[in-house]
Amino acid sequence: MSAFDAPDLADVLAARRRIAPYLGPTPLYRYPALDVLAGTQVWVKHENHQPVGAFKVRGGVNLVRQLGADERQRGVIAASTGNHGQSVAYAASLFGVRAVVCAPEQANPVKVESMRALGAEVVLHGRDFDEAREHCEKLAAEHGYRYVHSGNEPALIAGVGTYTLEILEAQPDTEIIVVPVGGGSGAAGACVVAKAVRPSVQVIGVQSAAAPAAQRSWQARALLTGDNSTIAEGLATRTSFRLPQEILWDKLDDFVLVSDDALQGATRTMIEKTRNLVEPAGAAALAAVLSDPARFAGQKVAVVCSGGNISPAQLLALWA
Repeated sequence: MSAFDAPDLADVLAARRRIAPYLGPTPLYRYPALDVLAGTQVWVKHENHQPVGAFKVRGGVNLVRQLGADERQRGVIAASTGNHGQSVAYAASLFGVRAVVCAPEQANPVKVESMRALGAEVVLHGRDFDEAREHCEKLAAEHGYRYVHSGNEPALIAGVGTYTLEILEAQPDTEIIVVPVGGGSGAAGACVVAKAVRPSVQVIGVQSAAAPAAQRSWQARALLTGDNSTIAEGLATRTSFRLPQEILWDKLDDFVLVSDDALQGATRTMIEKTRNLVEPAGAAALAAVLSDPARFAGQKVAVVCSGGNISPAQLLALWA
């Protein structure tokens, strides 16, 4: 595949075989207390149970395992608010590859500590993801690193698509899959799988109204920028990315925005009702369901809990 070739179901199946020695399936649990609040049957796909607490590690392992000797020798570099960086760092540690991650200066300290513990060099630069990304691209050009873009990588999308295979195998009668969107790799992977396995399955993307670049781009069918003031760093980008957007333009059923207040409320609800730690981005799918229960009533819904890397300060603020 070239840099902008969309992966297909065969690529996702190959990714599953490739990552199986390193990552097991994550649980898909139903919680009656969530059903009562949502007014329908809700299953939670617990990607917060991954070794780095987020779904992106599937893509990182799939990509780094396929790197050639030259790329491994050069090392890899990525820009991230934390979860993509953890993914790259984890995969690099598995295969003995040097990793550099550029993150915003105010990045979640839990994620920064994890990346460093995994052996990555963490460069803190800029006020947000996009400034860190621009610095990352500059370093990649200067030092010859293999740049691992957080969205425009077919191997990442194929890797994260494996969680949708698991959803549909565990619950074949799933009718709607709701997926948080930052850069869009998770939603793109869900679309690739769901529309190939059973086209009637709806895939709905969710983004914060305080960082709507991807949602606006999906609506306009053009790559747009937008403001970024969300509390959910996993959804926090001012830009949109071509490869995931092209997949979403073709296959995504709908794309909704939720307020940061709704994200905070859903984060509290997830922690209380499922007894799992979840970060605000990881609660976005539930926030969408709770914000519009009539839309989902009477249907079997899977919500992707994309990550659980909440910092102590964020956790305390939820009940402040």
